[in-house]
Amino acid sequence: MGNETSYPAQICSHFNNDEIKRLVRSFKKLDLDKSGTLTTEEFMTLPKLQQNPLVFRVIDIFDTDGNGEVDFHEFIVGASQFSVKGDEEQKLRFAFRIYDIDKDGYISNGELFQVLKMMVGDNLKDWQLQQLVDKTILVLDKDGDGKISFQEFSDVVRSLEIHKKLVLTM
Repeated sequence: MGNETSYPAQICSHFNNDEIKRLVRSFKKLDLDKSGTLTTEEFMTLPKLQQNPLVFRVIDIFDTDGNGEVDFHEFIVGASQFSVKGDEEQKLRFAFRIYDIDKDGYISNGELFQVLKMMVGDNLKDWQLQQLVDKTILVLDKDGDGKISFQEFSDVVRSLEIHKKLVLTM
């Protein structure tokens, strides 16, 4: 992992030196096998994450190279999306990627169903959830293509100011 000051400024720009040092300590603490990468199992040692139904989606988004593990560079870049210095657009794109499972730039009916199912569990019957998904697609899909684009998503989510809630406190 090396010295935290050896990381390029563009990946650390959202953090000051103290925050980077805390991120390094957090990463090392989570890296139980000292491999230099974090597995899903290592992330799940954090009690706060164990309670989050979307933790696997978040880890997938952090894992930009798709190798199933998060290295320190991916960890810093991922965490920067939750920085108070992170911009609104970046936070909205992160929120969109939670739903865009196949990474095609759209949220399909099936993807919305899958993510909402993770969130509601068995609190709704599948047919009830599907009705909710169908209605959501109908309302948000302004161009009528049957899926939600980033623009359609952000037009609605931006007004909810969700980006202000996507903040990591150090």
